[in-house]
Amino acid sequence: MPSLKEVKTRISSVISTQQITKAMKMVAAAKLRRSQDRIMQMRPFSKKLSVLLQNLSMGDSEKDWYNTEREEKRILVVAVSSDRGLCGSFNSTIIKSTVKLIKEKYGNQNEQGDVVVLPLGKKGYEFFTKRGYKVDNKYWDIFHDLSLIACQKQVTI
Repeated sequence: MPSLKEVKTRISSVISTQQITKAMKMVAAAKLRRSQDRIMQMRPFSKKLSVLLQNLSMGDSEKDWYNTEREEKRILVVAVSSDRGLCGSFNSTIIKSTVKLIKEKYGNQNEQGDVVVLPLGKKGYEFFTKRGYKVDNKYWDIFHDLSLIACQKQVTI
């Protein structure tokens, strides 16, 4: 049977563990709330994008230059990755798929220097810049401070 001192020590360690757990719950709740707020801020952007895509798809397909097939001279590959790790194989899958697409489908254009990668996210940006790909580095941190107002400043819709 444990002594009185051992029991008191055990009680105090359980209490300190409870305090740490409570603090961790509060931090997690704050992060969840922040993520939910960001998702709510994305809704107007999503609605505007849906309207834009509907307008493009409803256009006259014979006259609309979005729907015409052209020779592939200059290629822009958009790779959407995350800004941080800890998301499983998401980033590695995006990067592997992008590299595979460039090698298999656009190999000739890549050799001529006509393939540009537009990485959206820090992980993709770091990978493609370190590997010597031609990178458009204007928008890699677009998800950092994303809002409808910031998007409207960048692109006039």
